Amino acid sequence: MQDLTRCVHHPVVSQEGFASLAVPTYRASTIVYPDAKSFSNRGKRGFDGYTYGLHGTPTTRTLEAQLSLLHGGVRTVLVPSGQAAASMILLTFLMPGERVLIPDNVYSPVRYFCADYLKPRGIDYGVYDPQIGADIAAEIDDRTKLIWIESPGSGTMEVQDVPAIIQAAKARGALVACDNTWASPLLFKPLKHGADFAVEALTKYIGGHSDLLLGSITVADIELRQRIKLVLRDMGIGVSPDEVSLALRGIETMGVWLRHVGRVSEEFAQALQKSDAVEQVLHPALPSCPGHEFWKRDIGGSSGVFSVVLKPGAEANLEKAMTELKIFAIGASWGGTRSLIATTALKDERTVKPWTSKGTVLRICIGLEDEQDLWQDLSAMLSKLSAKQFTDGA
Repeated sequence: MQDLTRCVHHPVVSQEGFASLAVPTYRASTIVYPDAKSFSNRGKRGFDGYTYGLHGTPTTRTLEAQLSLLHGGVRTVLVPSGQAAASMILLTFLMPGERVLIPDNVYSPVRYFCADYLKPRGIDYGVYDPQIGADIAAEIDDRTKLIWIESPGSGTMEVQDVPAIIQAAKARGALVACDNTWASPLLFKPLKHGADFAVEALTKYIGGHSDLLLGSITVADIELRQRIKLVLRDMGIGVSPDEVSLALRGIETMGVWLRHVGRVSEEFAQALQKSDAVEQVLHPALPSCPGHEFWKRDIGGSSGVFSVVLKPGAEANLEKAMTELKIFAIGASWGGTRSLIATTALKDERTVKPWTSKGTVLRICIGLEDEQDLWQDLSAMLSKLSAKQFTDGA
């Protein structure tokens, strides 16, 4: 064997006595076969086998299996983002002439996808009040093939009566997908309540460090996984094992710090109700939050994300007050170690039940900083919002 060949062919080394707690990161485009017959018969390996790096490596299979166990599902499919997970379900299970129902508090890009991509291609959508519960039965017609649930909802935090909606959907033969990112499978398991798909933006709590983009779809029926994988294959969509390895690392500590940020978010939500700058606190653990009774019945625990509605007029000082925050960072997304805060627009995005509050809505994500530092930073910002002397010239 000449040197140029030695550069390409790695020597075999003994792994005897080697054991690691870390999951190896297997990077691959080409997957090689032991013989020509195996290559010719590669199509028989199915979606649980290995045929090409785009369709999975042992690294991706490990995270898929772990999520399936946590959700109580039969298989999990990984996609490049949480939005990709939503789009993939909509693309796979809806055909022209059919219809999906989405809640009025849905993650905005899901609504945009329905309006900008599906509807021009003959797939209709309807929007329902997230608090509709069993009355959603009246919204389901023969064209309705899928019902989307997001509980709690983006920004406004309404908790839906998930079992009642699923029961109504099943009575009409419609599939149900639940965006479970806020709760994660540690706090709520949609498949256990009869949902067909549990959707997660792994970018958030499972990633845990604001450094990856990844999504997942966990299914209750293997046939649903098969159909999704066919579309992923035909569209050439896969995920990077490097992103997956970061998620595998993040998921190991998720339970410990989800418990921490949940406790802190509940304590902050209680305390913020007393702020002079705050009109309303939107946190599922508060009795005043829409759907609190369903949170108490079905979830019973909190993550670190909630919203506050400021009193009208406070926004005059808001940009400067937010810019002067020392601990909270200003940014979208959530679920990392850093605490985040951001304004969120709701009035123009509600079409069924108008958003009537005139004050600005802030979404707060609790991270892993010292909670006393966080509280001092947040309360200082709010005091500036209600202080008359806090002006641009101050």
